[in-house]
Amino acid sequence: MKMDKVAGSGQDEFYTPRYAVEPIVQYLKKKKFKTIWCPFDTKDSQFVKVLKREKFKVIYTHISKGKDFFKIVDKGKVPKCDAIVSNPPYSKKTEVLTYLFELGIPFAMLLGIAGLFDSLERARLFSKHKFEVLFLNPRVDYFSGEDGEYLKQPPFQSVYVCHDILPKKLLNGLGSAIC
Repeated sequence: MKMDKVAGSGQDEFYTPRYAVEPIVQYLKKKKFKTIWCPFDTKDSQFVKVLKREKFKVIYTHISKGKDFFKIVDKGKVPKCDAIVSNPPYSKKTEVLTYLFELGIPFAMLLGIAGLFDSLERARLFSKHKFEVLFLNPRVDYFSGEDGEYLKQPPFQSVYVCHDILPKKLLNGLGSAIC
């Protein structure tokens, strides 16, 4: 299935393959984080599996299990963690980033770069807060939850938008500074 078939479909639940989780792990280890909250994940998420394999304590929550990220944050019941790492719903990226910056907890969110810096609201958000970007290569072939089918050849590059995680403002997936 091609990503352009799902663009604008309202489908917001796409899963991250293991190879897209692994590049962020080295930075979490360098920071000596112990507990990671994955707020958009189930026990079957590659974020949860990879982070547990790497000996992090992982707290995972998902709306399908009655744990809506926005209600958790609104009620001030954020799990005690050192960092927040996940692939948030595409349609909610502005709201997710706004809440994350307000929390002040280090985070790494995997996002498609297409349109990421086009929104005036996000431009204002990024101008007010310190953030870093980790570019991934190759492009991430996400897969759907309904049938597990990979969404080949996405029309966008994926990046981790981070806060207090990376040692430089812009890095490529191999850890080299871009600038």
